[in-house]
Amino acid sequence: MKILVTGGAGFIGSNFVRHFLQNRPDDAVLNLDKLTYAGNLENLDSLRSVSRYDFLRGDVSDADFIRSVFEKPFDAVVHFAAETHVDRSIAGGREFIESNVLGTYALLDAARRARVQRFIHVSTDEVYGSLQPGETAHENSPLQPNSPYAASKASSDLVARSFWSTYRFPVITTRCSNNYGPCQFPEKLIPLMITRALRDEKLPVYGDGLNERDWIFVEDHCRAIETLLTSGRPGEVYNIGFGEPVANLEIVRALLRSLNKPESLVEFVADRPGHDRRYALDTRKIRAETEWKPAVGLAEGLARTVEWYLSHPGWVERVTSGEYLNYYDKFYTRRRATLAEI
Repeated sequence: MKILVTGGAGFIGSNFVRHFLQNRPDDAVLNLDKLTYAGNLENLDSLRSVSRYDFLRGDVSDADFIRSVFEKPFDAVVHFAAETHVDRSIAGGREFIESNVLGTYALLDAARRARVQRFIHVSTDEVYGSLQPGETAHENSPLQPNSPYAASKASSDLVARSFWSTYRFPVITTRCSNNYGPCQFPEKLIPLMITRALRDEKLPVYGDGLNERDWIFVEDHCRAIETLLTSGRPGEVYNIGFGEPVANLEIVRALLRSLNKPESLVEFVADRPGHDRRYALDTRKIRAETEWKPAVGLAEGLARTVEWYLSHPGWVERVTSGEYLNYYDKFYTRRRATLAEI
């Protein structure tokens, strides 16, 4: 199988590319990424000499470019590429609409015309909006997004749905809960708290810190997507999550304990606009239809995540300084020149 992975230099995308190539030795990946601030090719440094892997820089919302990409045959597409940070969408949402909605349409349209056999559209639990205590969202729950980011993802979900309904194009939409693990850009809660705590800086916690999220270790998410590539039903939506929502403040306290740092570092700050109180997913569908289930519990996952950041101080420094943005020019430009000579 040869697959196109969009956004494969990002946090979840890069973890998926490594997982897929490691577990499927006969398959190949072309990684397409625009390399915005959150795309880091250093995450894939271990694949530099792997012949089954290649990288192409480009923007999914550039329809002409995307059509040219599909001049090469692909068996499947796994579409991670998206603007994802809620705070950034509140400050300005235009890029979210362009990338998440128009980019998804461009990919779906080109993939359909190229007769791709499977398209995984990676979405988020945030499209369901804030839930009441004890409530869980199932795949047919109403979409009630409360941020420009969530609205852009809900819109892209509906575009994907229309391609199944109208064209019977074999698209599957996944809606996953909050991911954490290695290589996550330190603007998201867990890596932000780890990196700030290591510098003995204050840890900003929105509101009272009791907003609940369902945290899933990134490797479990990657396994779920790999499973749906072969076992998912076209036209369906699948929720992916661990199934145990936890308050943000509890996560922060657990990280501080792991790092032997005092809780006095916690600093409660004004809540952000439209901050959803609680997310929780009903994941019975994917568990019933496939053999997938999460394998990494929260305590183990947090310990592994903390250990990764502790053992990769150079990565953290390059990300926080912006030095990682030069990786493409330092390595991939030379690689392209070498490949052209072969």
